[in-house]
Amino acid sequence: MEDHLLGWLRTLNEDGLGRILANRPDAIAAPWPRRLDTLAQRLGNGFAVMETLRGLPLPCLQLAEAALAMTRPTPERLAAFVDATLDEVTPWLRHLYDRALAWPGDDGVIRLAQGVARWWSAPLSLGEPLDHYLNTWSIGNEALHALARNLGLPAQGNKRRVVARVTEALSDRERVAALVRGAPDGTVPLLDRFAWQGPALNVDGGRFVTPGTPEKWCADHGLLFRPSWHVAEIPREVAIGLRGPGYHPAYRPEPPEVATIPVDPEEVDHLMTLAAPHVVERCAALLDNTAKTPLPLLKTGGVGVREVRRVAKETGCDEDETRLLLEICAVARLLAWDEPSGGMIPTERFDRWRLDEGSARLRVLLAAWWRMERSSLRKIDGKYGTVLGDDSAGSAVARVRRAVISALAGLPAGTAFADRDSLVANVHWHAPLLDRELLTACAPAVLDEATLLGLLANDAITDLGRALAGLAARPGDENDDAVPMVEHDPVLADAATRALASVRRSALFGPDLTAVVTGPPSAELAALLDRAADRESRGAASVWRFTTESVRRALDHGHDADELLDELATVGTIPQPLEYLVRDTARRHGEVTVTTVGCLVQAGDPALLAEIAAHRRLGRLGLRLLAPTVLVSGAPPERTLAALREAGYSPVPVSDTGEITIHRARPEEPPGGKLILLPGGQVAELSEFPGIKEWEALPYMLAEPTPDPYEHARRLITASRSEDETSGRTWAIIGRMATRLPTAQQSLLGFVVDRGVRAGITLTDGLTATISHGELKGGALDAWCEEAGDYLEFPLAEIVEVRGAL
Repeated sequence: MEDHLLGWLRTLNEDGLGRILANRPDAIAAPWPRRLDTLAQRLGNGFAVMETLRGLPLPCLQLAEAALAMTRPTPERLAAFVDATLDEVTPWLRHLYDRALAWPGDDGVIRLAQGVARWWSAPLSLGEPLDHYLNTWSIGNEALHALARNLGLPAQGNKRRVVARVTEALSDRERVAALVRGAPDGTVPLLDRFAWQGPALNVDGGRFVTPGTPEKWCADHGLLFRPSWHVAEIPREVAIGLRGPGYHPAYRPEPPEVATIPVDPEEVDHLMTLAAPHVVERCAALLDNTAKTPLPLLKTGGVGVREVRRVAKETGCDEDETRLLLEICAVARLLAWDEPSGGMIPTERFDRWRLDEGSARLRVLLAAWWRMERSSLRKIDGKYGTVLGDDSAGSAVARVRRAVISALAGLPAGTAFADRDSLVANVHWHAPLLDRELLTACAPAVLDEATLLGLLANDAITDLGRALAGLAARPGDENDDAVPMVEHDPVLADAATRALASVRRSALFGPDLTAVVTGPPSAELAALLDRAADRESRGAASVWRFTTESVRRALDHGHDADELLDELATVGTIPQPLEYLVRDTARRHGEVTVTTVGCLVQAGDPALLAEIAAHRRLGRLGLRLLAPTVLVSGAPPERTLAALREAGYSPVPVSDTGEITIHRARPEEPPGGKLILLPGGQVAELSEFPGIKEWEALPYMLAEPTPDPYEHARRLITASRSEDETSGRTWAIIGRMATRLPTAQQSLLGFVVDRGVRAGITLTDGLTATISHGELKGGALDAWCEEAGDYLEFPLAEIVEVRGAL
């Protein structure tokens, strides 16, 4: 089948090939192919074909299934089979062609990718074609000739000719109908049952060998075949003929209409500008809360209901909102499990996230929701699932979310859906391979989540939701460590900026010790007021109240009175009562102190401890003498032990029970030599930068962006035309330039160029790389380097070894 596909790809122009590459991102993913035969292999990959089928609308799947059921489908015959005009079928066939799931052959017959056939084991509930049964080893020449004679056909000739005659006869609907008219009683209901309920049914095998029975008559005339004693099947052509001339497979080229009502676009836009800042602000509050109190997990996994309610109460969030935002933060890698803390705490990415501008923070959250493989607000048997728990539906939930939002984006501007059932029906037409039951259960939750995130308002999609729906259908799953490209989409960035344009960065302070923000507060303003005051209300206007306890809370976090008043003064005019409250609370703050110590140093000799306390080299430990035989160190035990030993003393660690604890130290494993791609195409090992953590090296590890589909199509066509001219030159160039390699390794390097195989190479400086998809450029091999994640040039003269790569 790949040969047929490759032959068709060679006939395409740049525009046709470019459309395929644009619609099949899997075919142009790194390492992007450089030859048409490599591209054909990718396009024909069974898993990639089935994944592409998931994104097709209903008419494409109906046409593909109908074509599979036909012997030699052409556009005209296919249109007649589904009872449609050629004009109604052509656009959807073009949809299949542009994804290389089907293509026209030289004889006009539609060919389908093998992966398409694997999706339907019995298209239209029809069995295998006749030639499948007639060419099996169980049917010998004598049985085949007997079948031909029973059908009134000439039996002479070789097997191929006899099979062709029998197939032609049994594919003729009128001839089969005439044949059945002379059959024994009971034959018609038997065949009808197989034609409509088949193709395979359980049978009584004895009746197929008993003379005079309908079963034996059907078997003798090729209308039924038995692959085993108790199972019989009806051939595809026979079943179609028996279904009658009025039978046509289901075909619905137009989507069901969604019931809509008009809405005010300005009000929708206004509600978006209220919801979007609120999401960013509440996520920051949730993460700050988990920084103070780690979020424990249940033994069975996930966050318990009590913890969700506690976080909701302490942060002022709604419980549904808390469930959603906790899961979004976890997928966005802002929240993760920490073993020492015994719970979920903010990650280092959160520290960078909170320093970004508001639009970037919002996009991180939306990108996480877009790829999240759980539905936070879906109820099963009337109950919510466990937050951050396992969801058996997995990636199907993410596909439901994207399908629902995409369907909403297809509604006319200024309209909202008026009926959820009609919306679900429309979504299922656009994504028919989604489980209908899961779609019905998840759709309400998706709509509620989208409303909380500002993607939906008054049941109409907002500009923010429309921008998100316009992105690629597969931005990665929630386990991807790399930053999804959704966050960097310019259309989404513009919509996010507009969604946050109305945030307020100032507050009105009243003499009654309140602060009022007339509009959505910025995350920075809300964080400042949350630190020093208690929030009393939220909505179109938010109100905070300052109390002695709230001010003391701010002072406990390291603020002093002047610093706190200066920060509040940057967002509004401070009234005198508030200044008195802050300064009076600060005056009493610190009347009682609590000191933290790193460890205790004990000795039976007071003179020895006095000597240690006065030692100049130990001053960095912050030693203080509490009693003649007790010293307090401000450093932890490990550091204190090391410093004392360095100063010439011989301390030993003691456990809480007073026992000496000495353990053998285990040598640390050396860091791995992971390669990173540096600017300029240079490659270095991560271990060369000991101060850089892997997430800090991530910007350097990102591969070059995927090439433009149409530009790459032009390159593929050019390369295809030059293949014949360069045929045979690969081996000559490698033999002349790669002089350090023996002949066998030169041949393997040639396969890297001519067939795109993977191989490991070693250069003269000791650098090793795993390469594939090579091209010769002068005296260098331009090949995909898996360690660098990009195409790099390797001088042929410097390659000292080539080995096979698994």
